Amino acid sequence: MNKEEVFNKIADIVAEQFNIDRDTIKGDLNFKNDLDADSIDFVEFVLTLENDFGTEISDEDAENIMTIDEAVDYVMSHSDNK
Repeated sequence: MNKEEVFNKIADIVAEQFNIDRDTIKGDLNFKNDLDADSIDFVEFVLTLENDFGTEISDEDAENIMTIDEAVDYVMSHSDNK
């Protein structure tokens, strides 16, 4: 998958899980500040990323994923779908 495909897939996940309009999702969207994601919301998001992209995200790494772009970059560098 290329970066655009990963972004689109993550944006679709975010739109569904956080019930927001897909067209409003940009790379700098912050999970905590823009979506008011609590820890449970974020854990569910991380689990979905792991399942959809065939990767494991450690708790330490997950704590450093604050934006959509950071999620995309993480998946691009750690996924089996390179």
